[in-house]
Amino acid sequence: MTFSHAIEALLAGLTQSRHRSEHTQTAYASDLSQALSYFGADRGLDTIDTLAVIGWVRQLSQRGLSGRSIARKLSALRSLFREAIAAGVVSTNPVDGVRPPKSPKRLPHALHAEAVKQLLDRPIDPNDPEALRDHALFELLYSSGLRLSEALNLTLEAVRPPCDEIRVLGKGSKERLVPVGQPAQTAIRRWCEARHRWVPNVMTDRLFITAKGQPLGPRTAQRRLADWGNRAGLEQHVHPHALRHSAATHLLESSGDLRAIQEFLGHASLSTTQVYTHLDFQHLASVYDQAHPRARAKKS
Repeated sequence: MTFSHAIEALLAGLTQSRHRSEHTQTAYASDLSQALSYFGADRGLDTIDTLAVIGWVRQLSQRGLSGRSIARKLSALRSLFREAIAAGVVSTNPVDGVRPPKSPKRLPHALHAEAVKQLLDRPIDPNDPEALRDHALFELLYSSGLRLSEALNLTLEAVRPPCDEIRVLGKGSKERLVPVGQPAQTAIRRWCEARHRWVPNVMTDRLFITAKGQPLGPRTAQRRLADWGNRAGLEQHVHPHALRHSAATHLLESSGDLRAIQEFLGHASLSTTQVYTHLDFQHLASVYDQAHPRARAKKS
C-alpha cells in the first residue's frame, strides 16, 4: 500500500467514526499531508522505518516547530501505521519509540514591582463589594504567591484574625503555611466586612463569593484581573499566575534563597522552582561574585 492510499483509508475511517470530532479529522488531514510531502505519495508503507520517521522529526524541528506540534504530527502518523497493522499491510509501527524534542517551558512574564504597585494601589470605591473582593484576592495572590485555585478554595476560617499566615491546600492535597503581608491582611478584612453586608445569608463558607452567594469561579477572577490591569494602564496582559510568578521572582531576586521559594510556592521538586523562578543571568552572576566564598581568587 502506498503512503497516499494509507492516508485516504485512515481519513475515511475517521469520517465514519462517531468517536472522532470534525476538528480531529481536520488536524489529522493537515498533519498527514505534511508527512506526505516528506515521504512521498507513492512510497510504500513497508519501506518507512524508524530512521525515516526520525528524519522527518528532525526536519520539522529544523523548521522551528515546537515539540508539542511535532508530538501531534507523530500521533497522527502512529495512528496511520496502527490502522495499517490492523489491516495486515505492515507488521510493525516505526513511529513507536520515536519521541518529539522537548519544548522549553513557557514562563509567565513577571511584572516589575512598580507595575504591581500600579495595579494594586489604584483607588477603590469602599462601597463597591466586587472591587473590595477583587482587591483582597489580587493582594493575596501576590502577597502569598498562591495559585488561583488555592486562593478560591480558602474559607472564612482560614483567614480568621490574626491572618498574618494562612494554611493552604495545594496540589496533591499537600498543606503548607504561607505568610500574608499587611496590605493583603487589610484588604481581606475590608472585604470580609463588605461580604457579610453584600450577601448576609450566604450558604457557602468560601472566602471569595459572587453577588449570588456562589463561590467565585476562576474564569470570572481571570477576567476581573485582566480588567484591573487595563484600568491601571498596564501594557501587558495580567493573569493570576503572573502575580504568583511575580511574587516568587521578586523574593528570589532579593534573597537568592531558592529553597525558601520552593516552600513558599509549594513545589514538590526544587527543579520546578528553578524553572519557574528564573533569574536574569547577569543578576545571578552579580550575586555569585558578591556572596560565594570562592567566586574570585584572593589577591596576593
